[in-house]
Amino acid sequence: MRAVLVKEFGPPSSLVVEDAPDLVPGPGEVVIEVGAVSVNFPDILVVEGTYQNLPARPFSPGKEAAGRVKAVGEGVERIRIGQRVLALVEFGGYAEQLCVPEELVMELPDAISYESAAASGLVYSTAYFGLLRRGQMKPGETVLVTGAGGGVGSAGVQLAKAYGARVIALAQDAAKAELARQQGADVVLTSTPQTLRDELLAATDGKGVDVVLEMLGGDFLTQIIRATAWEGRIVIVGFASGGQNPIKPGHVLVKSISIVGLQSSDYRDRMPDLMRSTMAEVFQLFVGGKVDAAVDTTFPLQKAGDALQYVKDGRVKGKVVLTTGLG
Repeated sequence: MRAVLVKEFGPPSSLVVEDAPDLVPGPGEVVIEVGAVSVNFPDILVVEGTYQNLPARPFSPGKEAAGRVKAVGEGVERIRIGQRVLALVEFGGYAEQLCVPEELVMELPDAISYESAAASGLVYSTAYFGLLRRGQMKPGETVLVTGAGGGVGSAGVQLAKAYGARVIALAQDAAKAELARQQGADVVLTSTPQTLRDELLAATDGKGVDVVLEMLGGDFLTQIIRATAWEGRIVIVGFASGGQNPIKPGHVLVKSISIVGLQSSDYRDRMPDLMRSTMAEVFQLFVGGKVDAAVDTTFPLQKAGDALQYVKDGRVKGKVVLTTGLG
């Protein structure tokens, strides 16, 4: 098989593509012929060597891959050879084969392509856990999704609408704003931190937003707190603006606001049954036409460095996916 390898940490161009031995499953493991693998921003940090969790080199990056089961190890009962599946992992997806524990493998409906499946796992599970588990979103509430038009932002807009919320999307630019509109956002903003509070209050008749799926941090989060409703819930997913401003307890106290964090990969590792049932629910939304993976573009596996650079340059709207040509 062919695999994309990190031999030395560095820019995306430092990745190498080499032949590697075919994988053999151990007890409880599944080998997948990879059809598509998602490119995520954390992959860039992994390649550069700045991510918080790094394996010994050489290794393949890649946190989610879809494909067909090639082999199963002793004791595997739920997954069968030939089945279409999605696997969520910490590393290893950028290769033509992936070996994973059975508990991390999810059955994939025939109606969902490998590309859509690979683009969905990390971002839709993050948005789902953020909105529904950590944010306790209810139908009819007003939800703010920051980073709209990106991977998690696109998933957040669609899931919030699918579960009955009124959605305000905060996008970086006009192109991502238009994507958020196409995905069903009721209000789309391209605010600066200086205008965000007033625009959010205007969009909610002064009430503020009930739930926030927050990926920007810095001055954006400071102003979002000021525009959050009484008993509002802010779920922090990231700090894409680069800042981690101090949170003023007084602003949180006077409106009984809850601010919580989310590291979605922990659910994969700590509660794999919940992760599988969550993705099964999301897949049914896909099949029912209520959500759709926002695949911006695809690259062949051997062009993984170019794909990562495309994401790093901020050119992506939605998701980038690597493909192997598996039918």
